Amino acid sequence: MKIPVFVSCPTILNNKQEAIRSLIFEELESLNLEPRSLGRTDYPRDFPLREVFVLGRHCSGGVIMGFSQFETSSGIIKKGTNEEKLINNAILFPSSWNQLEAGLLFALGLPLLIFREDGIEGGIFDPGVTDVFIHYMPDIPISKVKGEELREVFLSWHSLVRSHYYD
Repeated sequence: MKIPVFVSCPTILNNKQEAIRSLIFEELESLNLEPRSLGRTDYPRDFPLREVFVLGRHCSGGVIMGFSQFETSSGIIKKGTNEEKLINNAILFPSSWNQLEAGLLFALGLPLLIFREDGIEGGIFDPGVTDVFIHYMPDIPISKVKGEELREVFLSWHSLVRSHYYD
């Protein structure tokens, strides 16, 4: 029997992001874990945020995949405050669902594995927000050494997931 784990990942990805998602899902499958996601494996009967909570309660771990979903080349941060800052370079934003789902999974006490694309920050993707190390998305194609490092990350998290499942 596979252990269910909640995966927070946008449903619409570019080709590179989809290749990375596939690599991560292969790792999950190799560890006998069943990836569960709203909009991919499960579809809401009720309002989506409630369904995330219900699905999360039936999982023993969570994977947060912070892929860029919006990019802007300029903007103003904290407008109208003493810390206002004009931004003149690319700013990347993940899906807002990453933040909501990660918060619910954290509140449920599930072991989290968090990945982010370079340039993604804020909320769950900021170091020190949780006791979880924030990992960069693996490069595609992945080298043998990086593949082994990724495997070690998954194995460490997998032990926490198994403990949660069997408790």
